Amino acid sequence: MSWGTELWDQFDNLEKHTQWGIDVLEKYIKFVKERTEIELSYAKQLRNLSKKYQPKKNSKEEEEYRYTSTRAFLATLNEMNDYAGQHEVISENMTSLITAELTRYVQELKQERKSHFHDGRKAQQHIETCWKQLEASKRRFERDCKEADRAQQYFEKMDADINVTKADVEKARQQAQLRHQMAEDSKAEYSSTLQKFNSEQHEHYYTHIPNIFQKIQEMEERRIVRIGESMKTFAEVDRQVIPIIGKCLDEITKAAESVDHKNDSQMVIEAFKSGFEPPGDVDFEDFTQPMKRTVSESSLSNSRGDGKSEPKFGSKSKGKLWPFIKKNKLMSLLTSPHQPPPPPPASASPSAVPNGPQSPKQQKEPLSHRFNEFMTSKPKIHCFRSLKRGGAGPEDFSNLPPEQRRKKLQQKVDELNRDIQKEMDSRDALTKMKDVYIKNPQMGDAASVDHRLAELGQNIEKLRLEVQKFEGWLAEVEGRLPARSEQSRRQSGVYEAQNASGVNSCAQDRESSPDGSYTEEQSQETEMKVPATDFDDEFDDEEPLPTIGTCKALYTFEGQNEGTISVAEGEMLYVIEEDKGDGWTRIRRNEDEEGYVPTSYVEVYLDKNAKDVHKPLQKISE
Repeated sequence: MSWGTELWDQFDNLEKHTQWGIDVLEKYIKFVKERTEIELSYAKQLRNLSKKYQPKKNSKEEEEYRYTSTRAFLATLNEMNDYAGQHEVISENMTSLITAELTRYVQELKQERKSHFHDGRKAQQHIETCWKQLEASKRRFERDCKEADRAQQYFEKMDADINVTKADVEKARQQAQLRHQMAEDSKAEYSSTLQKFNSEQHEHYYTHIPNIFQKIQEMEERRIVRIGESMKTFAEVDRQVIPIIGKCLDEITKAAESVDHKNDSQMVIEAFKSGFEPPGDVDFEDFTQPMKRTVSESSLSNSRGDGKSEPKFGSKSKGKLWPFIKKNKLMSLLTSPHQPPPPPPASASPSAVPNGPQSPKQQKEPLSHRFNEFMTSKPKIHCFRSLKRGGAGPEDFSNLPPEQRRKKLQQKVDELNRDIQKEMDSRDALTKMKDVYIKNPQMGDAASVDHRLAELGQNIEKLRLEVQKFEGWLAEVEGRLPARSEQSRRQSGVYEAQNASGVNSCAQDRESSPDGSYTEEQSQETEMKVPATDFDDEFDDEEPLPTIGTCKALYTFEGQNEGTISVAEGEMLYVIEEDKGDGWTRIRRNEDEEGYVPTSYVEVYLDKNAKDVHKPLQKISE
C-alpha cells in the first residue's frame, strides 16, 4: 500500500488532506490548552474555597476547632488544598508534555509538508516542460512534412507541363528535395524528443512522484501516531495523580472516622461547666398578712447571706428583684461591651450576642418564663470597677464560675511554669558560657555575662512568685468546689440566673464563708435594696450624666451586644463619655436611650460647655 502507486494522479487531493491533518492537530492542541486552563481555574477555586473556610487566626473560630468534628473539617480543608495542587500538576504536565511538544511538532510538520509538495510541483513542472517540447517537435515535423508534400506536387506539376522551361523544372525539383530533407530532419528530431519524453515520463510517474508521495505518506502517518501518543499522554497525566488524589480522599475519610461524639460532648462539659449546684426549693411566702411581706432567706430574691444589705445603685434608684428584671438597664448604661469594638464596615459586620439585652418596650412576662430564661442563661458576674471602664476581667478570674475559673488558673500556672523553664534553660546556657569564658579568657569576658544572669535570676523569682499567687487562688477554688451547703446552692442558682445582672463587688472584696460558699463584702459602690412591691417595677431614672459634646455616625451600627446602642449613618447624638482606650464611646440619643458604640464609627465634636441633656440637638454642618 503506497500513495505513490495508488494515488499517483491525486496530487491536489493529497495536498488538501495533509492540510486537514495539520488543522486537526492544531484543534487538538487548542482542546488540551483549554483543558489546562479549566484545571488551573478549578484548582484556584478549590484553594479559595479552602482558604475561605479556614479558621481566622486569633479569633473565636480557633477555639471551636478543638472538637473532633471541627478538626475533621479542618483536615478536609487541608486535603482539599492538596487536592487542588494535583489539578495544578495535571495542568502543568499537559502544558509541558502535550501542548508545548505538539506546538513545536506542528511547526516542523508544516515545514516538511511544504518541502515535499515543493518537490512534487517541481517534478510536475519538469514533465510539463518535456511535454511542451515534444508537442513543439511534433508540430514542426508535421509542418515540414506538409511543405515537402506540396513541394513534390509542385515539381511533378512543373515536370509534366511542356511549356515550362527546363530551368524552372530543375528549380522545382531542388526545392522538393530540400523540403524532403527538412522533413526527414524534423522526423529525426521528433523521434528523439519523443523517446526522451517517454523516458522522463516513466521516470516521473514511477520514480519521482512515488518517492515524493511516499515521504508525504510517512509524514502523515507520523502525524497520526503523534496525535495518538498525545491522547495516551493525556490519559496518563490524569492517571499519575489518581494515587495522590486517592490518598487525599483516604485522609478525608480517616478524619471523618476520627469524629468522636462522646469526646466532643465531654469537651462541651469542660468548656461550659460552672461548678455550681442547682438551686434548692423555693420557700413559701405568705402574702395574707396585711403588713409588708418579707422575703425568705433562701429565696431567689435573697442574693447573698445573712446580715448583708442588698446592693443598691445610688440613693435615687428604686429597689428591684434582680433575676426578674425586664431589662438590665444598669449594666447597659454602666458597662461597655466585653469585647473589642468591630472595625468600620470594610469588614464583616459585628455579630449578635445571644441573650442580649431586651427591649424596654417589651411586654411583661409571667414569673415562670423569667425563671426559665435566667436559669438557662450563661452566668456572668463582672467586676464592677472594670466593667465601668470596659476593661478586662480581674487577674484572679473571679468573674468566672468556679469550674471555669479553675481551668483558667490552671492554664495560667502551666504557662508560668513554661516561662520559668525557658528562663532556667537560658540561665543554664549562660552559666555554661561563663564557665567557658573563665577557662578560655580569649573567647570572651566572663564578667559580661553576670548582668544577664542577674536579670534572669530576677525574672525567675518574679515568675515563681506569680506561680505561688495563682496556685494559691487555684487551691482556694479547688477547696471550695467539693462540699456545698443548701444556702450556697441557693446562691449559686441566683448566680447563674442573673446572667450579668447581679453585679457584685470586685474579686478583692470577696471572702469565703465557713461552708465553702461565696459571700460578698458590702460595697458602697454597688448597694441596692430589695423592694416589697411588684417584681416588674422599673428603676427610677437616675440623674443623667452631662453631655460633653456631640457626634455624627459615620456608619450604621447594629448594637446587638450588651451595653451597645444602634445608630444610623449620618445620625447626630450626644457624647456623655469619651473613649477610655478600649475603643468604645458612650453616647445618648435621648433621656431613655444611651449606650456604647465603636469609636471608629463616629466623628466626635467635644464641647465642654454642653451639659444640658434636655436641650435639642442642633445639626452640625458637614
